[in-house]
Amino acid sequence: MTTLLVIAKEPRPGRVKTRLTPPFTPGQAARLAEAALADTLHAVAATPASRRLLVLDGAPGPWLPPGFYVVPQCAGGLAERLADAFARCEGPALLIGMDTPQVTPELLTVDFTDCDAHFGPAEDGGFWALGLARPDPGLLRGVPMSTSVTGAVLRDRLLAAGLRVRDLPSLRDVDTAADAHAVAVLAPHGRFAARLARCTAMAGPDGRTVEGGDSSLATKPDSGPTSPPTDRPDSPADPRPVTEPALPLAIRR
Repeated sequence: MTTLLVIAKEPRPGRVKTRLTPPFTPGQAARLAEAALADTLHAVAATPASRRLLVLDGAPGPWLPPGFYVVPQCAGGLAERLADAFARCEGPALLIGMDTPQVTPELLTVDFTDCDAHFGPAEDGGFWALGLARPDPGLLRGVPMSTSVTGAVLRDRLLAAGLRVRDLPSLRDVDTAADAHAVAVLAPHGRFAARLARCTAMAGPDGRTVEGGDSSLATKPDSGPTSPPTDRPDSPADPRPVTEPALPLAIRR
């Protein structure tokens, strides 16, 4: 089976979703990021996998469902951190970020029969998912990140390496307020849509929110969809998040 990886930042004000500010405050942007991350992790938790790995910049919080191993991100740019995430995998692996809360278990259930890679393009020119039958960190290193050609450059690399690439549906990342509202429409019953509705309700006459709005939500987990069962046969025996020992950058065969 496939290892599912989520690369994410701890949702702290001023460190995540800064392009949502304005119209939202840094605190609200962080809570929106937390809701997006929670929706993503619960989708991953409901997807069959041999292992679920959260590659995290920061510390886990109440938004983390059972069944995940937590490992720290390495130092360096995003390309190096993605490469390091794949270096932790021995077999087929699919990596996604925390910016697509509309993702579903069906989208994440990939089959590597007759293909070597799965590529999920993002509407902004990046990518929301990358799956590799034989993880090779070198495919990520040096790819320019956060540009309008990031996805195209990476896909070309996969093809140049002789890999058979299967494309996944294109998804929209949540970067701006317009993105947030568009994505919420696609997943209206998720934690992200509910949190966005709360934050939007706090808007003043000028369309901006005031700091402190929605503050009652800052110290307690989202009231969202019920967490999936944790007694899946492919879940770790101990459902509490654990920290895996760091593996060397070379792939273990």
